[in-house]
Amino acid sequence: MSELALKQRALYLDVAELLRQRIYNRELAPGSWIDELRIAENMGISRTPLREALKVLASEGLVTMKVRRGAYVTEVSPADLQQVYHLLCLLESDAAAVVARDADLPQKAELKALHAKMVDSQTDTRRFFELNEQFHMRILELADNRWRIQVVNDLRKVMKVNRQSSLLKDGRVAASIDEHAAVLNAIIAGDADMAQQAMQVHFDQGLKAAS
Repeated sequence: MSELALKQRALYLDVAELLRQRIYNRELAPGSWIDELRIAENMGISRTPLREALKVLASEGLVTMKVRRGAYVTEVSPADLQQVYHLLCLLESDAAAVVARDADLPQKAELKALHAKMVDSQTDTRRFFELNEQFHMRILELADNRWRIQVVNDLRKVMKVNRQSSLLKDGRVAASIDEHAAVLNAIIAGDADMAQQAMQVHFDQGLKAAS
């Protein structure tokens, strides 16, 4: 692959990440039309890398391409959200059970430290959001199934469109901390069944807050 081709590839991936974050932050609202010309001009790029970036986001479910109408930010319906949470619950509760069964003491200490940082950051929603993500992804990494990680990553991109607003609901951050603590305690105790159940409760409550 030529140097020019590599630069173009990196550019559209950078553009995709920038747009992805704008969608997560609601700078591009669900259902809104994506003005390709204006965005390309603001970014100082041609429309070619922008269109390639939109294809990436469409494959992730964050953007919907409509014939002769252009690209729109995907609106996540209640049914979509319920299906995403259902699958995440199945995958991540199973991962929690694996980690409870197999994790060693340093790995358990790592999860405990992550949870402590979450507790300390509960007044900073953005930081809490990042640590929440790190806690879940670390459990998935420790469960050591790359196919599960790949599927969860895709599903979480859709969930993020709604999740940050759900964390702003009164009492949701504190409740989330308690739910993570239940998962952590089960993992530390080596109780696979309890870890699986605690993660299921966490996703059940998360769905209620997001709905």
